[in-house]
Amino acid sequence: MAAKQPARPQLSNAARPATYTVEAYNERGEMVPTSIAGEHPLTLYLDKRELVTLMTLGHAPEALAIGFLRNQRLVMAIEDIVAVQVDWETDSAAITTRRKIDLKKKTSKRTVTTGCGQGTVYGDLMAEIDSIKLRDDVTLEDTQLFVLLEKVRKYETIYKQAGAVHGCALATRAGEILMFVEDVGRHNAVDAIAGFMWLEGIDGSDKVFYTTGRLTSEMVIKCAQMRIPFLVSRSGLTNMGQQIAEQVGLTMIGRASGRHYLAFAGKHRLVRSAPQPSALA
Repeated sequence: MAAKQPARPQLSNAARPATYTVEAYNERGEMVPTSIAGEHPLTLYLDKRELVTLMTLGHAPEALAIGFLRNQRLVMAIEDIVAVQVDWETDSAAITTRRKIDLKKKTSKRTVTTGCGQGTVYGDLMAEIDSIKLRDDVTLEDTQLFVLLEKVRKYETIYKQAGAVHGCALATRAGEILMFVEDVGRHNAVDAIAGFMWLEGIDGSDKVFYTTGRLTSEMVIKCAQMRIPFLVSRSGLTNMGQQIAEQVGLTMIGRASGRHYLAFAGKHRLVRSAPQPSALA
């Protein structure tokens, strides 16, 4: 019997262009048409109450709004969201829910994070950590990891066209990229994937999350909230990110590029199946 799909909210389809072409002048004084990334303010209104303004690429605004609510623990189930309507004339997203949310209580505590300059997490940053239990019966072979890294490297991205963005991918352990999202902030890209996962009813418990950004405490917590056991980055990490990964049992892999990586936590899930050249060779 097929699993019951979650009720989908009514969504607008208000994606903005990811890139814009502008005139730039090179060192010889020649005009060179150049692609640059979009950046737009998007104010979220939750049941007509202003919540937050996000600076975003605008490529997946509905998923971003839903993922933000999910990762901030403001809405606990996709079924609680009736509609998300984005209007770029007013730079706003109107979110309607089925039950009134006590925003004053839920947003009374704020933590400013390292998210691309200044991210914000509402509530107790560590509130759910003790209750999160990630699957421990799934493994990732290094050959599978290398397949994913190669696919991400070849992926046609906004970054290759215009730079100035971070990318995040949700993938299977076999290296299949299920979704790839880019935004001007890595925390926005994470939230958009969380939104897509909720909308499509995707279980994260056997998936791999890849990000181009550094692995901070915020990134680790959001990955754990999505119940994803593998977190991979081409970049580095912070000590708090590593400590929380150890606490929740998440497999954290940094400095991943080509056929090289460093496992900073959860190495028991990794299976070395391919002989690797010595770092001293």
